[in-house]
Amino acid sequence: MTEEKNWHTHRDAKNARLASASSLLNGKFAKTKDVVEVLNALIKPGDKVVLEGDNQKQASFLSEALTKVDPERVHDLHMIMSSISRPEHLDIFDLGIASKMDFSFAGPQSTRVSQMIADGTMTVGDIHTYLELFGRLFIDLIPNVVLVAADKVDHEGNLYTGFNTEETPTIVEAAAFHDGIVIVQANEVVDKLPRVDIPSDWVDIVIPADKPYQLEPLFTRDPQAITELQILMGMMAIKGIYAKHHVQTLNHGVGFNTSAIELLLPTYGEQLGLKGKICRNWELNPTPTLIPAIESGWVQSVHSFGGEVGMEKYIAARPDIFFVGKDGTMRSNRALGQVAGQYALDMFVGSTLQIDQWGNSSTVTNGRLSGFGGAPNMGSNPTGRRHSTPAWQSLKPDDDPLAKGQKLVVQMVETFGSNKKPVFVDHLDAEKVRKEAKLANVPIMIYSEDTTHIVTEEGIAYLYKTDSMEEKKAAIEAIAGVTPVGLRSNPKEVKRLREKGIVALPEDLGVRREDAKRSLLAAQTMDDLVEWSHGLYNPPAKFRSWS
Repeated sequence: MTEEKNWHTHRDAKNARLASASSLLNGKFAKTKDVVEVLNALIKPGDKVVLEGDNQKQASFLSEALTKVDPERVHDLHMIMSSISRPEHLDIFDLGIASKMDFSFAGPQSTRVSQMIADGTMTVGDIHTYLELFGRLFIDLIPNVVLVAADKVDHEGNLYTGFNTEETPTIVEAAAFHDGIVIVQANEVVDKLPRVDIPSDWVDIVIPADKPYQLEPLFTRDPQAITELQILMGMMAIKGIYAKHHVQTLNHGVGFNTSAIELLLPTYGEQLGLKGKICRNWELNPTPTLIPAIESGWVQSVHSFGGEVGMEKYIAARPDIFFVGKDGTMRSNRALGQVAGQYALDMFVGSTLQIDQWGNSSTVTNGRLSGFGGAPNMGSNPTGRRHSTPAWQSLKPDDDPLAKGQKLVVQMVETFGSNKKPVFVDHLDAEKVRKEAKLANVPIMIYSEDTTHIVTEEGIAYLYKTDSMEEKKAAIEAIAGVTPVGLRSNPKEVKRLREKGIVALPEDLGVRREDAKRSLLAAQTMDDLVEWSHGLYNPPAKFRSWS
């Protein structure tokens, strides 16, 4: 008879690690000053470590502590992060503490990521969508240790994560149920929590932080910075896409183009008689520019990936709209938000840094390995979808008895970016980056096959109507302005595409360029947004225009 196999080696290893740190613990709690020694004791060379770096919420106390561990004891870590946001997220590679990274987004640190890959300081596993990365935590990137942040913790170790719950429960669950170690930084230890977001059974170590975790207002856009060109594009989008396809459920990517649309709904949308017919149900961070549409009765519901600084009181006062607990604070959920974005929405509207002649787009450019976050989840046509809506059905081909509908995936860009470089290019920089970063695939954010519409200041290209790649290229050229791609446009071909409804210029839509004025925005300043909110919105200091 063979010797009985040990089926709990992971659990034994976890218990041994926790035992090695027992002198530093009082139950689940460690002292703030002992954070580095706790990490030295619990993290082992080669571990898969998830460090919480959401779009907004950062486990900043733990990330700073990780840079201070002993590289002789802790090294060659395989980091797994949804967002590379802070300098110390990359300092650990320079220090030899980490060697490999799987991530989704690196906007603030994208240039440095690119340089570190070129220098050989960092190896990239893959660039993921958020949902893809979360999924792999339960399959082949199961973490040994997770480092997360919470607003409050009670004396038993139950966690309250508040407005910015975001991805914390997903990260914790992946470790807690496969014998990984869960280490939490907490802003405050309290006797009673407003609500329990994560039970103490899932938590191994709690360390009170020396200061609250970093929280960024990433989705706030000042109406004063919206241009008349963006207003024109917003008017075209509302009339030529939202109204045309009867879009009810949607997500807006962050940007001034989409902020313009949100501020045009109570004015231009009202003029068109569209209230109640479009834009009712949203998957969206609580962007302040949506306040006028909410207050004027356009919005039925908003579910959010995360919170937004300054919106707390407003959200608490609008539980009919937002997902708010009995405690009065919103419960956000990045993982479920991504699922909703992929399967439950009629439309995604986003922007990008480059679009090639075939309609592929990417935010990965020369010298910037920014990743893509959730856009590929939002901006894809999921073949698993089965429920039908008028907007989804409006893209259904007429000549196929087994055909199904399609999600509207809209790229909304000005033909030249803020860097004065053309957005429309023959070949994406991402093709070159793939070789430099030794990636298996070109890091394309949204593929041509999924992109249904492109909106520029020149007009709208209805790509889903095209019959061939050549016709699709011609439609893109027609709205690409004076970029190298746009300069190839043929006036006769543009005329033909307009007649077929594949390309629409403002005049084809009945949109007058001279009407695209800032006075058309429902709010033109941050002060206006505060007034719309009845004083409930409290803009972050950097956005305030008053003393």
